[in-house]
Amino acid sequence: MITAETSSTVGKYRWVIVALLFFATTINYLDRQVIGLLKDTLAKDFNWSEKDYSYIVMAFSAAYAIGLLLFGIVVDKIGTKLGYVVAIVIWSVAAMAHALARSTVGFGVARTFLGFGEAGNFPVAIKAIAEWFPKKERALATGIFNSGTNIAAFFGPPLIAWIFTTYGWKEAFIWTGAIGFIWLIFWFWFYEIPSRQKRLGAAEYQYIHSDPSEKVTDVSRHFSWGRLIGVKQTWAFVFGKFLTDPVWWFYLFWIPTFFNTRYNLTIQESAKYVSIVYVIASVGSILGGYLSGKLISSGWPVYKARKTAMLIFAFCVVPVFFVQYASTIWGAVALVSLAASAHQAWSANIFTTASDMFPKKAVSSVVGIGGMAGSIGGFLFPLFIGSILDHYKLLGNIQIGYNIIFTICAFAYLVAWLIMHLLAPRMQEVQV
Repeated sequence: MITAETSSTVGKYRWVIVALLFFATTINYLDRQVIGLLKDTLAKDFNWSEKDYSYIVMAFSAAYAIGLLLFGIVVDKIGTKLGYVVAIVIWSVAAMAHALARSTVGFGVARTFLGFGEAGNFPVAIKAIAEWFPKKERALATGIFNSGTNIAAFFGPPLIAWIFTTYGWKEAFIWTGAIGFIWLIFWFWFYEIPSRQKRLGAAEYQYIHSDPSEKVTDVSRHFSWGRLIGVKQTWAFVFGKFLTDPVWWFYLFWIPTFFNTRYNLTIQESAKYVSIVYVIASVGSILGGYLSGKLISSGWPVYKARKTAMLIFAFCVVPVFFVQYASTIWGAVALVSLAASAHQAWSANIFTTASDMFPKKAVSSVVGIGGMAGSIGGFLFPLFIGSILDHYKLLGNIQIGYNIIFTICAFAYLVAWLIMHLLAPRMQEVQV
């Protein structure tokens, strides 16, 4: 029997897989950033109104939500290797196709295909983690590859700005889109499921499948997708994503504006503080995955370790409520950074609950269902945010609007944790 103490001697090829997933996730978020960073230039060239731009954003969001559901189903049927190929080809071609757009409709079409293709990233990545890691390491592996979202947000803007100022906006879309095809070379060279990977040693293969309930044959089992909708464990994951994903989108899209409004900063000044938030969030993503894995290695039951870690992170978000009382920008940065870091730690663990509760053959489908729920929440919450901020802006005190939103963000994770606990108290594995 291979124990945690001997795991370091069994081989480390599984971490090569994490590196591949990390770079894919970084590229995924890099490609989606380009249009937002070049918005002012594109709006001037194409005479966009704010409404025109909102339609383009909505096209991406709607396609992303649908893509999550469909990719979840498809990847469980065709496998992780081919699933990632399909996803990254679609989104890379779509990213480059923005350079061919000549109208708002053209950008909308390119954005739709980009959203659909990019939706494949997380269903494939989480399934790959389930295939390549025992449960005690899955949250850490997820946290590492998920930190690519923050790395892209940190390094993406200066890279895109350099391409734009040196060559132009078309090249910014083409160059960033082309990176995906370079990644595919490494994916074909280094990736295969464990049972087919010749570089994988026998000891590491046994370690990957060392969970007491692990059945290697799960990879080839059939399942009923309708069965997934009918079990509480699916809904636990759905509500966990629906209530917390929108908070992250709020941080991404409104925190720069909040910093500018609250502390009278320029765009260049706020960019520095936003970058700090992303860097700290990356650390949280990795440490969050490490904590639950450490508890499991210490002998805790998987469900208890995962839920304890998630409850700790849910409480770590609560202090963001006090942003309204932060008199300095550094105080606000500290509170938002803690909340963003806790969110990423929460994400590393909630993604892993899908592979905790479902056999590997169903993981992508569950992640797709939950991801779609998170996208729907991410679509609805901005409508609420916009209404609240517009209302209090007309009253001359937009800060009250932000206070209401931060209050919701502060307690959303505790509500999500409670619902997940009621629906799946011990996170029993579903027999599909």
